[in-house]
Amino acid sequence: MWIRRVRTGSGATAVQLVESVGGRRRIVAHVGSAHTEAELGLLIARARDLMGDPGQGEFPLGIEPRAPKTALLGPAEDPALFPGKESAPVGTVPAPRVISTSSRVLYDALVGVFTYLGFDAVGDAVFRDLVVARIVEPTSILDTGRVLRDLGRAPASEKTMRRTLARCASGKYRDQLASLCFTHALSAGDVSLCLYDVTTLYFEAEKEDDLRKVGFSKERRVDPQIVVGLLVDRQGFPLEIGFFEGNKAETKTIIPIVKQFHARHQIENMVVVADAGMLSAKNLRELDEAGFSFIVGSRVTKAPIDLESHFRWHGDAFTDGQVIDTITPKTGHRSENNKLLRAEPVWDLATHPGSWRAVWVYSRKRAARDGHTLTAQENRARAVIAGEKATRTPRFVTTSNGARSLDEAALARARKLVGLKGYVTNIPASVMTAGEVISNYHDLWHVEQSFRMSKTDLAARPMFVRTKDAIDAHLTIVFTALAVARTAQNRSGLAIRNLIRQLRPLRSATIAINGAIQTIPPQIDPDRQVILDALNPGVRH
Repeated sequence: MWIRRVRTGSGATAVQLVESVGGRRRIVAHVGSAHTEAELGLLIARARDLMGDPGQGEFPLGIEPRAPKTALLGPAEDPALFPGKESAPVGTVPAPRVISTSSRVLYDALVGVFTYLGFDAVGDAVFRDLVVARIVEPTSILDTGRVLRDLGRAPASEKTMRRTLARCASGKYRDQLASLCFTHALSAGDVSLCLYDVTTLYFEAEKEDDLRKVGFSKERRVDPQIVVGLLVDRQGFPLEIGFFEGNKAETKTIIPIVKQFHARHQIENMVVVADAGMLSAKNLRELDEAGFSFIVGSRVTKAPIDLESHFRWHGDAFTDGQVIDTITPKTGHRSENNKLLRAEPVWDLATHPGSWRAVWVYSRKRAARDGHTLTAQENRARAVIAGEKATRTPRFVTTSNGARSLDEAALARARKLVGLKGYVTNIPASVMTAGEVISNYHDLWHVEQSFRMSKTDLAARPMFVRTKDAIDAHLTIVFTALAVARTAQNRSGLAIRNLIRQLRPLRSATIAINGAIQTIPPQIDPDRQVILDALNPGVRH
């Protein structure tokens, strides 16, 4: 009986035990099929074990078995035991050794989510690896190879990674990825309502250029920066991203991003939700003229004009949860609300061409919080006036003829408005109730969470690149990683950092044994298996 190797139609190598019977070959056993050299070595070793199996049977020759005799053994240096003979070397099989370990399970899980979103349509495996590495352990290009090796992935060279970044910017990867994100969001839910916000990303650089400029920083830094605008769906899944000069006002970023998104997808009846930082007469007018609906946070300083009728008829008394649906001037202080009428006007574009709809709500909890803040600001102002603190002029401090005093009138106005939160919209009450306006605005925390993820979990800042194309490539990778991370979080119910802490310790081991190399997957406990099943349903690890 001997071992035979046969090439199969699928390209694998079959290992068989064969014997000759009556001049013809007969297959005794099919040991298995190998796809790699390592698997082939293990199958051949298994075949040899089967050939040496004492349970194969023996011919009944009628010979009485006898115990075998062996020559006397002793120390090799004792010539009396081996007269005239040299001892033959005894061959040994080296013990198994672990060559390396890797978090291949984590890599495969994240690649599964990447593929589920359709991102493999980009057709760039190096780009995919850069995205996965950004999620697992954000680091520099020089150090990304180490992260990928720890994930069981042979990394591309540094030059290849940098060429991939160049392709990422010139190949319009982000346009393709944004379209795939839109397709996913559309299939998973509703994109008729989108959330918008901005942030700043600073650079480890001293000098400004045409793009990187010193401006108002969310981190209160004085480094050159860029302004980044992000549009997400109501669950925080990214749809569009763009960046601007570091000194560009936040209010001037929303229109380009929204119009870019609309031009790409031609979506109709779209509602844009943004915070009070986007509230400008020009922004609201342009959104309305472009056919978009909007819900924007209002500044509390507009409350005295919007709620003039309420203050006239009811004073500053509010009940917890009270909602007032009224109107607000589009520009200036010219109100179309007649304060002599007790009932609040119902906004209608034809009836109130100079106004938008305004919804105000009072919260006792917010009033307590606002009151505490105002008291702290008042105490700070009094300390500055008394000379107890030397600082820049704080709120509620007024200066006249070189003397500082407390602005009692401004403080009284502020206390009158505690607990109020306003919203401005061009959606009539017949289409969306006041409660729905408030609820939709409160979804803004999703876009804020996405920004926190991009800054902390994905380490989008600080940025070390300097050219516009390199910045574009960096943000494209962060944008893609954010989409994968949000999907992984939604599927598993775990924050992305917690998800990685759970799965990264599942280490696959690459072992060298008897001349063959084989990778052995880890034992996965039931809790981790639940996570993996949630990330990629139907795929067993």
